[in-house]
Amino acid sequence: MRTSRLVAATALLALAVSACGGATSAGKDGGSAAFEITKDTPAAKGAVDSVTWSLYAEPQSLDYVYAFDYHPNTVLANICEQLMRITPDLKVEPGLASAATSPDPKRWVYTIRSGVKFHDGSTLTADDVVASMRRHLDPKVGSYWVSAYTNVDKIEKTGPMEVTVHLKQPDQLFNEEMGTSAGTIESAASLAKEGYGTPDVGVNCTGPFSLDSWQKGQSINLKKFDDYWDPSLVPKVNTIKNVFIPDPAARVNALLSGEVDGGYLLPPPGFPKLRTADSGTLYFGPNTTAVNLIPTDLKGTLGDVKVRKALSMALDRDGIIKAAAGGVATPAKAPGATGAWGIAPEAAKEYYAKLPPLTRDVAGAKKLIEEAGASGKKIVIATSTLSPEISVIANAVQSAGQAIGLKVELKAVAPDAYTALFSDPKAREGIDLVMTIWYDSTPDPLEFYGILETGNFANYGGYSNPEYDALVDEANTQADPAARAATIAKLQEIAVRDVVWIPLYEVPHSMFLNKRLTGAPTSISQLVFPWAARLGSAS
Repeated sequence: MRTSRLVAATALLALAVSACGGATSAGKDGGSAAFEITKDTPAAKGAVDSVTWSLYAEPQSLDYVYAFDYHPNTVLANICEQLMRITPDLKVEPGLASAATSPDPKRWVYTIRSGVKFHDGSTLTADDVVASMRRHLDPKVGSYWVSAYTNVDKIEKTGPMEVTVHLKQPDQLFNEEMGTSAGTIESAASLAKEGYGTPDVGVNCTGPFSLDSWQKGQSINLKKFDDYWDPSLVPKVNTIKNVFIPDPAARVNALLSGEVDGGYLLPPPGFPKLRTADSGTLYFGPNTTAVNLIPTDLKGTLGDVKVRKALSMALDRDGIIKAAAGGVATPAKAPGATGAWGIAPEAAKEYYAKLPPLTRDVAGAKKLIEEAGASGKKIVIATSTLSPEISVIANAVQSAGQAIGLKVELKAVAPDAYTALFSDPKAREGIDLVMTIWYDSTPDPLEFYGILETGNFANYGGYSNPEYDALVDEANTQADPAARAATIAKLQEIAVRDVVWIPLYEVPHSMFLNKRLTGAPTSISQLVFPWAARLGSAS
């Protein structure tokens, strides 16, 4: 559930963890159990024939323009590739583009890598790149990644293996976004087929694995692609079977029994059993993820900043972390994760430290509600059985809201429909508040803070602030990471002041790996990096 971007931009913790590595232990004020951040797993020592991997849900599509969530991206990361590549240590480097240059602030020029084959044997060309990118601009397609293309004027082939993107205004983030699904390249011929991305038609990309079969309701099966171009990522696994296990308890049991070999984004209630499992190891890796509440209707009760602030003040974050995250989390003071500040990690700590602390104050919150004239007013929050933390947090919000004089109703949303809350405005009708596990796909905090700009696709509540918009534009012109980070820090301050989103906590990225295997990255980069290509035998 993304629930760049859904549970989004899709990854580190609060300040004590953001340095990566070492055990992090939070005391009474931190609200979290001790846990260790592991940057990576040991390199594989040999090949294995097959691996079974667990997903918490079945992707609705494997069309990259709709790959805006954990489960489709976990699959597509091994099948499709992007112009740029985001590495396991959250750095941006060339991918299908061997070079990316910006000859002036309003142009990005991509040199397309030669000798790359699609899974059907055809060769990658500039025409495939242009066709793949232009789909995001087509309103009939309805790309979930259209925000990445907000400043794009036109995309054209400017050489046999060269593509130029012309911008309406400078956009530094655009090139980093080319390491996400926004930069995925498909065969132009395959894109022309009706039903692209479905079980019947499939996909035709350049990654280290190809789509072998999609058994609806059961599994998505991948096989090693023998003509893969990058020798550093030639798979050691012949086949990957991605199975769908929506029930959290069943998923944990499958990992414990060895029925499945591994999985990412694991249910927190299962952490205690997975920590002590004989069948494998539970890892916590670098993350760009923060758990937030999104006010989705700023014309309703939550339109008053005092009401949003009061609700935030009334929340028992330590209790939420214990119940929803198994204690493996740290309270958040801002909606954007500290781990997403890869462009300036040290400066980020200073910016974050200056933010006001989030102290629980039920009496003060109740007074704010009275000042706002909101006593007895209704708020509707979405809840779902999609994951345990959704209902835990919804119940906590109901309790906090009612304690300060609000009437909070829970609206149940089917698991398959929860993701639609973040892609379809009609699905959000009648809902004031939605819980999200939000990740950034790039190591740039502008990816998150930019979505709160007026008119952005993911600006779900319709927040609009001219001062904020001007700062987003300013940050996008700043090629120097330190200067850009300083401007983004101002955006962070405004977002916190205006309580555009209500921050709850930050979590590490979780992964369980069977003891017979090693090599998979632990970080959230696995949503865009071909994680299965590194898998192999532990002995």
